Amino acid sequence: MWLPILGLIVGLILGSIFTFQIPVFYAKYLGVALLAGLDSVFGGIKAVMDDSFDSTILLTGFFTNTLLAAFLAYVGDRLGVELYLAAVFAFGVRLFQNLAGIRRIIVLKRTTNER
Repeated sequence: MWLPILGLIVGLILGSIFTFQIPVFYAKYLGVALLAGLDSVFGGIKAVMDDSFDSTILLTGFFTNTLLAAFLAYVGDRLGVELYLAAVFAFGVRLFQNLAGIRRIIVLKRTTNER
């Protein structure tokens, strides 16, 4: 469980040291891909807490979700339809479900340890 937290801390430090600007054209793609990536990361954290973690599932899910979300945004731009909103909705719901699952696991572990 400490490895994802370490990665998050290192990423935050590197992100605050090295700044770069993303062109406005790519902002939509990056936002959707970031949301998909966060969904996979929190799903991995939840899987570790459930003792059902599989690194192959995490990595393939991370890249598949991220590429699919960016592809939906791209195709939507080409068709003139805002398809990225479907990805935002789907990954947003899953992100909150994963966070709720993590919270539930933490609360259940604390309440069973207190008894």
